[in-house]
Amino acid sequence: MFRGMSRGRGEHALTVEWAACVRWAFVALALSSSTAWGADGAPRTPSDSDAEEAETSPADSFRMHARLLAADPYPSAKQCGQCHPKHYREWSVSAHAYAQLSPVFNAMQNAVRKLTNGTMGDFCIRCHTPVGMALNEPINISQLDRHPTSREGVTCIVCHRVDQAWGRGAGRRRIVPGDLSQPVYGPTGAPNLQTVLSDPDTYGPLTTEPDGQPRRRLVHGQAVRFFQITTSAFCGTCHDVFSPTGFRLEDAFSEYKSSPAAREQGLSCQDCHMSKDPGLPAGYYFEPVARVGNRDTPPRKRTNHMIVGPDYSIVHPGLFPHNPLAVREEGAPPGPDQGLATPREWLQFDFAAGWGTDAFERSVTPQTNFPPAWASAARRYRAREILEQQFALLNEYHRKATRLLAIGYRLSEIERIPASDGGLAFRLRVANGTTGHGTPTGFDAERLVYLHVIVRDRHGRIVFQSGDLDPNGDVRDAHSFYVHNGELPEDRQLFSLQTRFLTRNIRGGEREQILPIAVSLDPLPFVRPETRPFTVLGRPIAARKHKHNIEVGGARWAEYHVPAHRLTGDGPYTVDVALKAQTVPVNLIHRISFAGFDYGLSAAEVARRIVAGKYIVHTRRAVFE
Repeated sequence: MFRGMSRGRGEHALTVEWAACVRWAFVALALSSSTAWGADGAPRTPSDSDAEEAETSPADSFRMHARLLAADPYPSAKQCGQCHPKHYREWSVSAHAYAQLSPVFNAMQNAVRKLTNGTMGDFCIRCHTPVGMALNEPINISQLDRHPTSREGVTCIVCHRVDQAWGRGAGRRRIVPGDLSQPVYGPTGAPNLQTVLSDPDTYGPLTTEPDGQPRRRLVHGQAVRFFQITTSAFCGTCHDVFSPTGFRLEDAFSEYKSSPAAREQGLSCQDCHMSKDPGLPAGYYFEPVARVGNRDTPPRKRTNHMIVGPDYSIVHPGLFPHNPLAVREEGAPPGPDQGLATPREWLQFDFAAGWGTDAFERSVTPQTNFPPAWASAARRYRAREILEQQFALLNEYHRKATRLLAIGYRLSEIERIPASDGGLAFRLRVANGTTGHGTPTGFDAERLVYLHVIVRDRHGRIVFQSGDLDPNGDVRDAHSFYVHNGELPEDRQLFSLQTRFLTRNIRGGEREQILPIAVSLDPLPFVRPETRPFTVLGRPIAARKHKHNIEVGGARWAEYHVPAHRLTGDGPYTVDVALKAQTVPVNLIHRISFAGFDYGLSAAEVARRIVAGKYIVHTRRAVFE
């Protein structure tokens, strides 16, 4: 895989290439509240001719209204966070907020688009940035150049500005456009909103119409009860990915529909994933949902918007979690109401070197060079203060996500079993701890969940290991490039829950692949409906999944055998087992690297961060004579 980056057989094959982070070929879009977007996608500003046309064509009010909304049709979560700080804080570090920032996602969907000659269209990205696709942004563009709300991925308005039960899969939902004053749609409607709007003495001067008065805070004038947002089907729009060829990429909602949680317990996705204790139907918060001015609104049910899961961020902490104090948009003048630095400037801030810490700053000499944006020590110190807040929130997410995974995967104690050859044999039971879906679920063909097993003698010498990593950071399965090239043996006792993609060959038969793109002699592969329905064949046409996850109520035994000739005779032997979860395997990074990674990241650095971020879900230890 990354063999060209290796310094030798005995050294790690991944290298860190931070210098590449500051080399960009993109030109920033100057975004401001007065900028509109023309029919050709180019930015434009209102002109005198616009006003003249509005006056001379009153019957064409629809077009006039559309032009006015074009200035900022999709408000940022930062605006919502002014009155909903708890919601914003939780969402800002969530997988929803990371959905479009992820360099792995963007590289993968661009790689698949290239392999299918662009015929996949926006099949993937329309769930990851519904706002970006509504704005008709290019699919392959740096996240630094997207509209600020587009970068926010599954942001507030993606759920709370949907006014109809579209009933469509694969993310096809219309977001109601308009500025912050437009109605929002939620589970309860507006029991407190009218109280707030009618009491300016308590909550301060508010307005539901853009009037240009800075002393009056603009808020949404109506909150409409929208029952569908409380249902699991609302989540299923994006969390059940099904192509016209019958290929299922994600099955989370389908698994849920037939689960005890849905059929017997009456639980929704939200009951577990937006509860006080994510992963369990632990109920919801009962507290104020907004803080207007300096006063909290009356308490009511409040859901948790952190929605933790198996993903984790590998981008610069100045860019994620989303933080109004951190990011200033390109073209926006510095000011107290703006963030500290632009996204490109943050990529130049070397937090790993300790910039902004006392230890580093004491070592700075007049000869120390900094990018112009970070030449000021005071600005570096301020950046470090912001990053410490970011690290604290990332660590909180990591703790809660680890607990969620620990609920989903149950690991037994280590049991010794007979070994006929005088060796050492033992086993563990891995069970699904949920009642709502398989584990892992969703993007299960790229979720790496496995057991790492080490057996040591009494001197600490390793006599057996399974689930260890090759120099690239992969487990030693058939997709490890070291195993494939015959440089390392395959781990025959590996316990892994990673589902596999199987693609159908042109002359029949199937092959296991990292990306679900069929290999064909035809130089023009397409992703499009076949001339015959897959329902007649009773199977997907081009690709399918061989699922290895654990069904609801199910379990798998992981059995291990250490041959007698591997034992040193210096017992007792200590067995250490860890259940680990990694967002994607490193071999996927290699397969998609030809599409390039955003933020100037190299494939090796992406892989290193992926491996470093994995979760240690459970650990077990046993000592055997």
